[in-house]
Amino acid sequence: MSWQRRAINAWMRHGMKPVLRRASSPELARRVFEFAAPRLYPALPFTRLLPLRAPVPMTLVSCGRPRVGQIILFLHGGAYLAGSARAYQGMLSRLSQAAGLEIAVPDYRLLQQAPFPAAYEDALLAWQHLRQRGYAPGRILLAGDSAGGGLALALLAGLLAEGERPAGLIAFSPWCDLTLSGASLHDNRACDVLIPTGRMPEVVEQYLAGADPADPRASPLFADFPGPPPVLIQVSDSEVLRSDAERMAARLQAAGSAVQLRLWHGLPHVWQFMAGHLPEGQAALEEAAVFARAVLGGGT
Repeated sequence: MSWQRRAINAWMRHGMKPVLRRASSPELARRVFEFAAPRLYPALPFTRLLPLRAPVPMTLVSCGRPRVGQIILFLHGGAYLAGSARAYQGMLSRLSQAAGLEIAVPDYRLLQQAPFPAAYEDALLAWQHLRQRGYAPGRILLAGDSAGGGLALALLAGLLAEGERPAGLIAFSPWCDLTLSGASLHDNRACDVLIPTGRMPEVVEQYLAGADPADPRASPLFADFPGPPPVLIQVSDSEVLRSDAERMAARLQAAGSAVQLRLWHGLPHVWQFMAGHLPEGQAALEEAAVFARAVLGGGT
């Protein structure tokens, strides 16, 4: 275990987790995250953030010399109440540099702006915009973390049902089950250094606004995946969302996907976000970059 991991775990357990447990409103949580994230985890030097004119606000993030004609569509996390391209520029600049790819990041509507299924509808609009810009399905890699990882998997199911097959999908600690039935929500509640499980039902209620938590657009664990592409899922063994990742991998494998489930030890939720300070975060992004290059190498 790196000393950075020990330090970050301690900071999250005693600093961040109590704040999340007491946060008074979704909007306050969003503003705190939006202020802190790009300052604590800034983008690499010479990172380009290019706003796109699209039906949903979208930013192209790139660092280095990305390959032409291939792209990652990344759906950010934040429990459907926080997150943006700006907040994620640190992690995504590193992923872009490692993979040699441009990353499109839609700022989909959060629950303060519109409840479910607004986020899913915006993710679909972002995909359609990339298709209209000339990207073939096999030249687009879906990706996301936490709630955004679940959203990316839900989008994958919807696209496959319509006969569109992306090159693959990368999910960092995905939240796949809004029915909150995973065993690790109980088993790992004490060892997860970030997520306060007591607040999760509240977030689900605010996001769904009465909709069925088993709707596949909200909980891709219950979706069908006809002819799925390769998928990489990274999760820590100490996370409360470990069961979501494991059950999602099993469902995709049963559907015929070449799934890689990578179980990392003793790391915080979406540790890739801290790659600038955490060696394990950079190593996970480099693993994801290898997967991205492999599945896009033959994309058509």
